[in-house]
Amino acid sequence: MHIGILGGTGPAGSALGARLASVGHDVVIGSRSEDRAVATVATLVERWPDRSLGLAAGENATAAEADVVVIATPWDAAYSTATSVAEHLDGKVVICMANALTRIGKEFQPLVPPRGSVAASVQAAVPACRVAAAFHHVPAKELGDLDHEIDTDVLVCSDHPDATACAAEIAAGIPNIRPLDAGGLSQATPIESFTAVLLQLNQHYRTRVAVRFTGIADAEVAS
Repeated sequence: MHIGILGGTGPAGSALGARLASVGHDVVIGSRSEDRAVATVATLVERWPDRSLGLAAGENATAAEADVVVIATPWDAAYSTATSVAEHLDGKVVICMANALTRIGKEFQPLVPPRGSVAASVQAAVPACRVAAAFHHVPAKELGDLDHEIDTDVLVCSDHPDATACAAEIAAGIPNIRPLDAGGLSQATPIESFTAVLLQLNQHYRTRVAVRFTGIADAEVAS
């Protein structure tokens, strides 16, 4: 699959890009600055010289030309970034992984962006695309460590069944990741907000937690 990542030079975007490339996808790391994207790709290729990572670099507009587009920008840049490349996103599946969070003192707290979630804001910015919210709870450091598999569930929500299916297919292609259909895009609000809880746990226990849900058989997920 040809996947473009907007804001792909940040920790989450570059980690997801490397992981997706490691399982065979052709990935374009996008940025407002092409030079930053080039530097990020060079760093990833240098870190994993024994892997044939299908990574390319470009501006966000170049990444937005891919078949499937991921928005990995800071939450407050997601709307404007999507708007800036809207002509490339019409009709496409757009996966939003941004979380609206802030830190007050020692606590991480969720914010409520316009329309309730970052994903819903992106859908409003480009109504002709099909937004799915996914990959919010996957720790970036572990996601980017290609020598180790990740043991986590990925919650996917969208108002478009084909977007849910597409995001789930991408997630399922990563070993040990299990995608779960969490419903419509309205569910992006609590999903994004819950990331603040995970960060708080990471800080308190000095670890990096992932999310696994019990009571759902793999056969049910596959069906």
